[in-house]
Amino acid sequence: MIEFKITKKSKHSRARLGILTTSHGEVATPAFVPVATQAVIKTLTSEEVINTGSQILIANTFHLHLKPGQDIISQNGGIHEFMNWPKPLMTDSGGFQVFSLGFGLDHGIGKIADKDKGVRYFNQKVPDTLPVITLGQQPRHIKITEDGVHFKSPVDGSPLYLDPKSSINIQTKIGADIIFAFDEATSPVADEAYTAQSVVRTHRWAKESLDAKTSNQALFGIVQGGRFPNLRKQSAQYINSLPFDGFGIGGEYGDNKQTMIDMLNLTLTELDQTRPRHLLGIGHPEDIPAIIKSGIDTFDCIAPTHYARHGTAFVTNDVS
Repeated sequence: MIEFKITKKSKHSRARLGILTTSHGEVATPAFVPVATQAVIKTLTSEEVINTGSQILIANTFHLHLKPGQDIISQNGGIHEFMNWPKPLMTDSGGFQVFSLGFGLDHGIGKIADKDKGVRYFNQKVPDTLPVITLGQQPRHIKITEDGVHFKSPVDGSPLYLDPKSSINIQTKIGADIIFAFDEATSPVADEAYTAQSVVRTHRWAKESLDAKTSNQALFGIVQGGRFPNLRKQSAQYINSLPFDGFGIGGEYGDNKQTMIDMLNLTLTELDQTRPRHLLGIGHPEDIPAIIKSGIDTFDCIAPTHYARHGTAFVTNDVS
């Protein structure tokens, strides 16, 4: 389990300082969480990651399930021993892959559909005319049902199924300090009717995730609702009503980053202030001040390692 203590609140925003305590140490918040997709920060050893000052990492349940498999990780002492990381760890639920391997892959877009400034995946350009996902529509490469999601393994094409119970069971065997409820991360081009149905499904999966949990790991519920204020508020209120140890803020955030901040501000006002809030998959340098001011405690993003591997450094001044 975890403990979370708020040590100071800003007088000018919702920003707060806190201490998140786990069985593998403390995290001073707000904190950036590097992404160790397959139990490693790409190109770095665990010792090198510690030297960066990183306090906590997040690994990917879907990809660890594929390679090397949760049983191998469990047989080798759990993920901390497996990756030689002595500090706290999170695992996501696989819910982001419902988007990234589904409509995200179909349309070549990420969490934000801004054609000029949005987050990009798959090295594809956002088309000039964006599609609209309507009620009943299915992605081409996966199948989303009311009970779970059918994938094809990106490794060998074999069938793969995830639902709340299997996601929690996988995360239990992996052994991170903080795990997440299974959810459907929606696309920024999903219409309100599709998103509303997805929220209902995610809420049911949240309850099923709680029912499936048997370990002493901390379990975070995930707020969805996309760019629709009424759905974000509805989702935040429902997830807040359940006995989660903390909250994840997930999904997409509309057409631009101002919409993202508006959705965060609306969402966080509905959540219990005493429990930690994690923002899933957002953390470019220009985002960090705004998301901290909104009251986020931890946040993860692939940006630092992704850019570094391609020879790009972030600097504070124009050095051209």
